[in-house]
Amino acid sequence: MKLTHLGHACFSVALPKECGGARLLFDPFLTSNPLAHSAGLSSGKVQADYVLISHGHFDHIEDAVAILKRTGAKVVAAYEICDWLKAHGVAEEQVLPMNIGGTLRLDFGTVQMVAAVHSSTLPDGASGGNPGGFVVRTKSGAFYYSGDTALTLDMQLIPRKGPLRFAILCVGDTFTMGPEDALEAARMVECDEVVGVHYDTWPPIAIDHKKAKALFKEAGKTLHLLKAGEEMTFA
Repeated sequence: MKLTHLGHACFSVALPKECGGARLLFDPFLTSNPLAHSAGLSSGKVQADYVLISHGHFDHIEDAVAILKRTGAKVVAAYEICDWLKAHGVAEEQVLPMNIGGTLRLDFGTVQMVAAVHSSTLPDGASGGNPGGFVVRTKSGAFYYSGDTALTLDMQLIPRKGPLRFAILCVGDTFTMGPEDALEAARMVECDEVVGVHYDTWPPIAIDHKKAKALFKEAGKTLHLLKAGEEMTFA
């Protein structure tokens, strides 16, 4: 599996051929994303077969409608978000609504929506339903994306269904977990390889990279803080 960080909490995961080669795009936010701009990234070039949206805040959904219309990708999100996307021109056959605890069985594997402790209001003020995270399980391995969340004991349930190859956790603090709570989350989900997201985009979520990485290293885990446009592969 190849992960590409697109800045903030936007990233893509390209699955291997044994999983049909599906391209998964998470929380599309590029147009107003300063980290994406600095790396020369734009929503008009992003490709996706599936778009997964954790909640309705603008910095997680800004480019969803444009990308979905251009690519024809399927979208996985809370029921309320799917209704909002349809009201903004996304085709009925593209939406795959779900809610916390539910699992979708797709051509590449399964996606379960799990609890996140946050809020979810869409850009026009409409309710985005419940915020969530996603556990993606495929033939080539599983990974967890926390979405924007506080630390929650619900995370302990995730590894009971099988091990994770890696976890994508918010680390920017202020609006979500910071590095200390993200480390505890990594312990709860029993995962040693962590990719940090939702940091450095704006001053309130800037973090000390050296300190955060050292914190994880001391606990026997690795925190990857990728630059926008940077890729890494999980075998």
